[in-house]
Amino acid sequence: MIRELPSPNHDERPPGTSIDIIMLHYTGMRSAAEAIERLRDPAALVSSHYVVDEDGTVLRLVAEDRRAWHAGVSFWRGHTGLNDRSIGIEIVNPGHEWGYRDFPALQMASVCDLCLSILSRWPVPARNVVAHSDVAPDRKQDPGERFDWRGLAENGVGLWPEGVADLGTGGVVRDAAGLRAVRAALAVVGYQVAPEGGLDPALAGVLRAFQRHWRAEAVTGQADAGTRARLRAVAERVGGG
Repeated sequence: MIRELPSPNHDERPPGTSIDIIMLHYTGMRSAAEAIERLRDPAALVSSHYVVDEDGTVLRLVAEDRRAWHAGVSFWRGHTGLNDRSIGIEIVNPGHEWGYRDFPALQMASVCDLCLSILSRWPVPARNVVAHSDVAPDRKQDPGERFDWRGLAENGVGLWPEGVADLGTGGVVRDAAGLRAVRAALAVVGYQVAPEGGLDPALAGVLRAFQRHWRAEAVTGQADAGTRARLRAVAERVGGG
């Protein structure tokens, strides 16, 4: 059951815009009450469509057909300004600043059920179930490496590459050709990344975002063998479509 707790912070989506992204966040505040208060504060100019508390309670703050203000400056698969086309879900967790912790099973179950319900109404492809950190890797870490992306995918929400051998954290690529291939694969998945360049801070940030979503065992920002294997597998699943 969803509890209605409206936020005033929303507006119309641009005419003709398709809703084709589900974006998952953590609240990153000390308590659920503090986060909800901010998401409903007219002066804060932020909101989300839903909040999922740690006990599994789901709050609806903004109707799905309205534009909530949760993504900020963002990019995914050639699109910017992702508030226009996304449904935002804030998941209660203090985050990296206030004592990041595991997401309880009841909370994850509610997130999964909510996403499945959204997917029944909107044509969101698996590749477009994303983290806030995926679309803004230079600014955001949420929902982070403790979030159970694999479990969601196993239940029909998002994408997970099965059967990829863990090749470890050795074999870090630093040569131009190798990094060009890494950059190309990241772009196929959906990230905004320059086609050429060394292992600069921007690329390291994108690699950390990828690792938080698809290789949480080693959030290093390095193009090691294990990361590249997982990256190739995700890119193959996503393809060019």
